[in-house]
Amino acid sequence: MNRREFLATTVAAGTTTSTVSTSAAARNERTIRIVGVSCSPREGKTTATGVQIALDAARDVDTRIRTELIDLGELQIAGSLGGTTSADSKQATDDFELYALPKLRDPVPDGLIIGSPCYFRSMSALCKAFLERIGVLRKPKLLLADTPVGVLSVGAYRNGGQELVIQEIQTVLLCHETMSVGGKPRAHQGATLWNAYQDDIMKDEYGIASAKQLGIRVAEAAIRLT
Repeated sequence: MNRREFLATTVAAGTTTSTVSTSAAARNERTIRIVGVSCSPREGKTTATGVQIALDAARDVDTRIRTELIDLGELQIAGSLGGTTSADSKQATDDFELYALPKLRDPVPDGLIIGSPCYFRSMSALCKAFLERIGVLRKPKLLLADTPVGVLSVGAYRNGGQELVIQEIQTVLLCHETMSVGGKPRAHQGATLWNAYQDDIMKDEYGIASAKQLGIRVAEAAIRLT
């Protein structure tokens, strides 16, 4: 190899290395957005608190993480009337399209944490309506595909059906091809909280720990997939 060929090869290699380094740096600086959705009709109560605890734990995992809580309490969200768009289903415009949908589509979150209270060992009607309405995120393509999603539930009893609610929500999300994320010990399936203290959920140390572990796992998954 003569001097000219050597220099050309060296410059080309340096350019490639620089490009790779720039791309890696860009990935490292990219903001990771994790959105929590509280599906309790009671605004700002135990489910919203539990989701916020999980979001706070997620945010502490990495400086790039930004979090946002969507509290559906007091909002008017009807279930689906069929179809995947308002036009298809003749669905009237309500708080889902006005408030919730833009936060889930523009842009799509890097991670999701969904919480519902446990009513008669099942998810809330508001949660069911919300899950039906996010069907619009499946067409023309699966916008939530491969998004890590953690689920939590709050019940009136320690074993009040919280894990059943978590399973129900996870089953719906399989239709979006999301990635179900459990927590570390105490939250392998999801976070389970107990509202036994007149809405002071912070007294449930076990449940709070499960919410934090869930948030951490969602954050770790989002980082790996970014």
